[in-house]
Amino acid sequence: MTKSFERITELIGWLRIAASPLLIGLFAAAVVYFPNQTTTTLVIGVCLAIFGLLIGIMLATKIFKSKKGTIWFLSRTRATPDLNNQDEGK
Repeated sequence: MTKSFERITELIGWLRIAASPLLIGLFAAAVVYFPNQTTTTLVIGVCLAIFGLLIGIMLATKIFKSKKGTIWFLSRTRATPDLNNQDEGK
């Protein structure tokens, strides 16, 4: 039971990590395509979106295969050790 729960949480972490570069690629594609809606800019926009997806997949897989995993990575990126130290000083 716990193994399946760990796999599900790691999968959700993988999706969250992969979504970030994908969203950046989609935003760049929208910036390229919408001001001048031609076939050429559509192809460039699609290439940018696919590039963001590929970078996201590679990044998420690299983090997933590390010893600590995706959930550890996401928790470290959201941690605020500077703010935690301010509470100790008071």
